[in-house]
Amino acid sequence: MFHKRWFQVLISGILISLLIFLLHEIQFFFEPFLTYAGAIAFPLIGGAILFYISRPVMHFLEYYKIPRILAIIIVFLLFILLGFIIVQFIAPIAQQQFTRLVDNIPRMSDMIAETITYWQQNQDIIPDQFNDSLNSVVETLQNSLDAAPGIIIDVISQFVGFVFALVLIPFFLFFMLKDGDKLVPFLTQFMNNKVASSFKRLTKSLDHTLNSFIIGQLTVSVFVGLILLVGYLIIGLNYSLTLALFAMLMNVIPFVGPFLAVVPAILVALFQEPIMAVYVAIIMIVAQQLEGNLVSPNVMGKALNIHPLTIITVILAAGSLAGFLGLLFAIPAYAVIKTIISHLYHEWLEHKAASE
Repeated sequence: MFHKRWFQVLISGILISLLIFLLHEIQFFFEPFLTYAGAIAFPLIGGAILFYISRPVMHFLEYYKIPRILAIIIVFLLFILLGFIIVQFIAPIAQQQFTRLVDNIPRMSDMIAETITYWQQNQDIIPDQFNDSLNSVVETLQNSLDAAPGIIIDVISQFVGFVFALVLIPFFLFFMLKDGDKLVPFLTQFMNNKVASSFKRLTKSLDHTLNSFIIGQLTVSVFVGLILLVGYLIIGLNYSLTLALFAMLMNVIPFVGPFLAVVPAILVALFQEPIMAVYVAIIMIVAQQLEGNLVSPNVMGKALNIHPLTIITVILAAGSLAGFLGLLFAIPAYAVIKTIISHLYHEWLEHKAASE
C-alpha cells in the first residue's frame, strides 16, 4: 500500500495541511521578519521596476565602452531630466485640472440626483420596487460623490508618506544596476553543478518573465495614455490631461484596467455634453484595438502565456484580498509562481527520464 500512488498523494496532502496548520500556529515567530519585509518591500519593488526600465540603457552605454559606474550616473541623470520635465510642464496642468474636477464633484452629484428625480416623476410604467432600488442607488452614489473630496484628501496625505519612501529607491536601484549580475554567481558557488545549472535556468526564466511584464505593461500604459490624451484633446473633453494620466495608471492593471480607466472620462463627458460620452467610448475602443493588435503582441508577445479567464480570476481574488495593491501585483506574482512551478515540473520530467 505504501507504494500506491493514491496513498502517497494522501500522505502528501496530510503533511502539507499539517505544515500549514503549524505555520499558522507559530505565525508570531515570523512577525518581525514580515515587518522587516514590509518596510523594504516598496523601495525594493520600486527599485526593481526602475532596474528593468534602465538596464537596457546601461547595457547600451556599456556596449560603447562606457564604464558601468559612469553609465549608471548617466541613467540617473536621465531620470532626473524626466522628472524635471514632468514637474515643470506636466504637473502644473494636471494639478490645475484635478483641482477643478474636485471642486465640481458636488455640482455633478446634484445634477445626477436632479436628473434621476425628474425622470422618475415623468414616468408611470416602472414598478415601485425598481424606484425604491433606484432611489437607494442614487442616495449611495450621491453620498459617495459628496465624500469624494475628503477621500481624495486622504489619498493625497497617504501619497505624501509614499513620496518619503521614494528616497530609498535610488539606493536600491544603484546597487541593482551595479551588482545585479553578481547575485546568481554568488549564490551558485554554494551549490553543486547540477543544482547550480538548474538554478541559473530558473533565474533566467524569472528575469525574462518580469522583464516582459514590466516593460510590456509600462509601454502599453504609456501608449494608451498618449492615444487617449490626443483623442480627448481633439473632442475637447474637460480635464483631458488628468483623465489621460488616470487611464495610464489604470492600464498598468492587466485586463481590468482599461475598463476602470474609461469610467471617469465617460462621467465627465456626460456632464459636459451627453453625445461626448459616445466619442469617449469610441476613442477608448480605438486605443484598445491599436494596443491589442499592435503594441502588446510586439512588446509582450506570448512571454506570460496567461489565459484571459485566469487573469480575471486572479485579479478578482487578489483585489478582494489586498485591494488596489492586489490588483497591481496579482498578475506578475502569478506569472512568477507559474514560472517556478513550470521549471520544477520540467526538472522533474528530466530527472524521471534520466532515471529510466
